[in-house]
Amino acid sequence: MTTSVQTKSVQWSEMIRRVDPAVLVGLVVFTVLALVDPGQVPGSAAFVVRALIEISPFFLLSIAVAAYAKASGAEHLIARVFEGKLKRMIIAAAVFGALSPFCSCGVIPIVAGLLAAGVPLPPVMAFWLASPLMDPEMFIISWAGLGLHFTVAKTLVAIGVGLLGGFSTMLIMHRGFFASPLSSGVQSCCKSSCSTKKASPEVEWKIWRAPARRRDFRVASLETGWFLGKWLIVAFALESVMIAYIPPTFVAEWLGGGNWWTVPLAVFVGIPAYLNGFAAVPLMASLIDMGMMPGAAMAFMIAGGVTSIPAAIAVFALVRRPVFAWYVMLAVAGAMAAGGLYQMTLL
Repeated sequence: MTTSVQTKSVQWSEMIRRVDPAVLVGLVVFTVLALVDPGQVPGSAAFVVRALIEISPFFLLSIAVAAYAKASGAEHLIARVFEGKLKRMIIAAAVFGALSPFCSCGVIPIVAGLLAAGVPLPPVMAFWLASPLMDPEMFIISWAGLGLHFTVAKTLVAIGVGLLGGFSTMLIMHRGFFASPLSSGVQSCCKSSCSTKKASPEVEWKIWRAPARRRDFRVASLETGWFLGKWLIVAFALESVMIAYIPPTFVAEWLGGGNWWTVPLAVFVGIPAYLNGFAAVPLMASLIDMGMMPGAAMAFMIAGGVTSIPAAIAVFALVRRPVFAWYVMLAVAGAMAAGGLYQMTLL
């Protein structure tokens, strides 16, 4: 009997693990709505459809940009960033990280390979912090949802957080910290299988000339479209729920009004609650319309982008505990500074 129960438990665990997180969240949202307030379901569904139609030009452009970067092999330019003098490497890594098409989880194997290949921690930290905060798709989607001013500011913040992480890590390493950042198990694994030297340095910008690259473009378009589309559907569904049930006065009271604790609250809510970078855009746009301080929105997106739970778990498994703690401290400090400074520019 016990064996049968254990087998069923394993089967359910495996089934849950295979369910797409975005699909699961979407099903939960509409299931709860159907149980609690059935009359809201048609309204939320119509809201999602209208929002997708409005954002479709930006959506299609972001897919094309991401697919082209993948098909051309532009991601292989990363190896060239981590060459030269340390300070130059930090600056280049922060800028490239803010412009590269890597999410907070996708950057983990790259970081592991860089560290295992002997790349110094400061430029890797700069890249690690900047990369999840902005990429070509995020720029386009943010422009559509939050405006060009906010999007450009977030791009500059991504570079700034990367520079903060890189140079502060360089200073603290001069005092003898973080001599061996990778955890022992990961280090031995990566030395044999994760080296960045294996990445092909070839980049072909004229992808239409090569059938294989045209095929890569089509595949990447479908993958990116599915990834962005499912999270945007979730985001718009949640936005419709917020508009229906959260009073604007509540948002204005807790996340607006210029209270000293507004930005810190947004940071510490953003760290565990961050859903997905793309899903956060329409949610933040809606909250700003309801009275949320733009600086608090910036702080939320920066904190959540770097320390979202899936990414934090991966970082925790990859590096030694002091490096992980330092990573979180840099993320919190960068988010606090970003929110406060951005709000000051609007006064």
